[in-house]
Amino acid sequence: MLATVATLTTSCGQQSGSKLIEKPNVTVENKQFTPELLNALGRVSDPQVSPDGTKILYGITYQDVEQNKGNRELWVMDANGENAQQLTRTVNSESNAVWMDGGNKIAFVYKDDKEGAVPQMWVMNADGSGRKCVSDMENGVEGFVLSPDESKVVLISTVKYGKTAQDHHPDLDKTKARIIDDLMYKHWNEWVTEIPHPFVASFDGSKVTDVKDVLADTQFESPMRPWGGVEQLAWTPDSKSLIYVCRKKTGKEYAISTNSDLYCYNTEDESTKNLTEGMMGYDNNPIVAKSGKIAWLSMEHDGYEADKNRIFMMDADGSNKVDLTANWDYSVDAIAWSPDEKYIYFICPFQGTQPIFRIDVATQQVNTVATGQCDYAAIVFAGDQVVTLRHSFLEPNEVFSLIPGQEPKQLSHVNDDLLAQLGEVTCNKVMVPTTDGKQMTTWVLLPPDFDPGKKYPALLFCEGGPQSPMSQFWSYRWNLRLMASNGYVVIAPNRRGLPGFGTEWNAQISGDYGGQNMKDYMSAVDYMKKEPWIDGEHIGATGASYGGYSVYWLAGNHQGRFAAFLAHAGIFNLMGQYLETEEMWFVNWDLGGPYWDKSNAVAQKSFAVANPANYVQNWDTPIMCTTGDNDFRIVYTQTMQAFNAAKLRDLPARMVLFPDEDHWVQKPQNSILWQREFFAWFDKWLKPGSKNSAQETQNQPDEVK
Repeated sequence: MLATVATLTTSCGQQSGSKLIEKPNVTVENKQFTPELLNALGRVSDPQVSPDGTKILYGITYQDVEQNKGNRELWVMDANGENAQQLTRTVNSESNAVWMDGGNKIAFVYKDDKEGAVPQMWVMNADGSGRKCVSDMENGVEGFVLSPDESKVVLISTVKYGKTAQDHHPDLDKTKARIIDDLMYKHWNEWVTEIPHPFVASFDGSKVTDVKDVLADTQFESPMRPWGGVEQLAWTPDSKSLIYVCRKKTGKEYAISTNSDLYCYNTEDESTKNLTEGMMGYDNNPIVAKSGKIAWLSMEHDGYEADKNRIFMMDADGSNKVDLTANWDYSVDAIAWSPDEKYIYFICPFQGTQPIFRIDVATQQVNTVATGQCDYAAIVFAGDQVVTLRHSFLEPNEVFSLIPGQEPKQLSHVNDDLLAQLGEVTCNKVMVPTTDGKQMTTWVLLPPDFDPGKKYPALLFCEGGPQSPMSQFWSYRWNLRLMASNGYVVIAPNRRGLPGFGTEWNAQISGDYGGQNMKDYMSAVDYMKKEPWIDGEHIGATGASYGGYSVYWLAGNHQGRFAAFLAHAGIFNLMGQYLETEEMWFVNWDLGGPYWDKSNAVAQKSFAVANPANYVQNWDTPIMCTTGDNDFRIVYTQTMQAFNAAKLRDLPARMVLFPDEDHWVQKPQNSILWQREFFAWFDKWLKPGSKNSAQETQNQPDEVK
């Protein structure tokens, strides 16, 4: 079958000589987990159950270090996990794959390998044959959602935003200048020159026609950057109306507000109704039951992006809104209707993990569906079974199925063979007393072949966000198993400001960056240093984004607790960050407001007590700083300031900049380089006499040795 698929895809116009990316052939030496092996793992994503419940469609992405990119292929297996088969074998990724035509066909997004091609919507037979491009969007297709009767489709594509220099000066066709008159001219990792719009179209199974821009002649964005995708679009059961998420604001108004709404667009008369008017925070991710009931995620406060995500429900016309989670003190991440519509299943950070729960829409009672020392990451249904993704600090995503009340069953086994060859890492849950008399869930990972009679260097992992969960995540950069496999005890506290421990715990950090959450970090280190197997003289601290901020703040306030630091994309100077970042709602809420408002006590405290730049005089510890030049969230100049400060303090310091990365380090070669530099740096300062330490010392300039 694979040879047939390869022939078919070549006939779709791919250039000869294009190199396929397939599962790499790697060798594990001495059970050692390395950055190269981390990049060799298959990345399992987006399970989709066939209409008859018998098949599961999913994707596997492999990285190619030589080509410096990854590629996602489509696979299918029986609902019981048997007969896994690869459907596609192409040089570019297939994404957004869904079943259609009763399971006889699959629709997906794909970019042909022709020069100048852009991603489009494609359709193929369920066995991978008969691939056909069915859309012709000038700016390509980022994603799509089929209507229930499959007679229509909504496509996500981009439109021009603002004016170019040539619009202002038509005779200057070679200038690359940007002329800017308002805020939100950049966002996370891009200069905002185009924004996504939803386009509704007719679809007969083989061709997309009659395409209409739902937001034509507006500069409003839908789905919302940077995270929004097809989950922000939903069709009504009669296939006549589209529900979409939009924050109908631009410029400064957009930059200071999180007030998005659900809008219902009627495809017949092209009218639009705001279903959540007057609800002031994020309203997001609508799901529509066959009965027409609409559920969605809603935050209460405008400007607070980490507010409690509540599950709301309303009738199809927007009436009878009910907060189903009024008595549930946790913030919800993902939702799905059960087939019988009696429950809404949801994933939610909870006590350091992300279990699956369900809430009875009649009684509002919450029950646990699946839990354990792991995170779940998807909810789709196959009859009475839930099909999901599961991962932990120790294992990447695999497809699982579960029935409430029964043990989950692993269906895919993409990485079992490689993981079985690695040294076993242990993850323990430790309850750490805090300075204000509470108990803090802290994950502690122990190296392979752990010997309590030996002493180990340790790393404090500082979570970002600042309000993203310190749950059992699997990361291809901040990989805690990789850290432990390289001989470190990893300490990962669920400090104040993280979700999963109630709204009070989560909200404490806002306006108090340098307060209780920093005490929580130090409590975790002080508590773990009492263990005889931790080398208290050789503890490092590391993290990214707010975690990088934490490293910079700790560098000036740690009082000898740490022997080395490493910060990625961290905030060093809060005054600079306030005026350099783009989402002003974030800094206004978290820091309290602008630093020039002398009457604002919260803001004045933030810029005085919480500003890492104010403590540089106390810096006395080696520090490494890394970032991407295309990071517009925490601009690379923050990293440069921190590195320059360290060098002016005559401290051992290193800076690693990635001109082709943004807030994250994603390209395979950059990822491996970053990991190599990470371990070389910490080995130098936390493992005196080690191989990496000796090599790193040889590579350092004389003034750093």
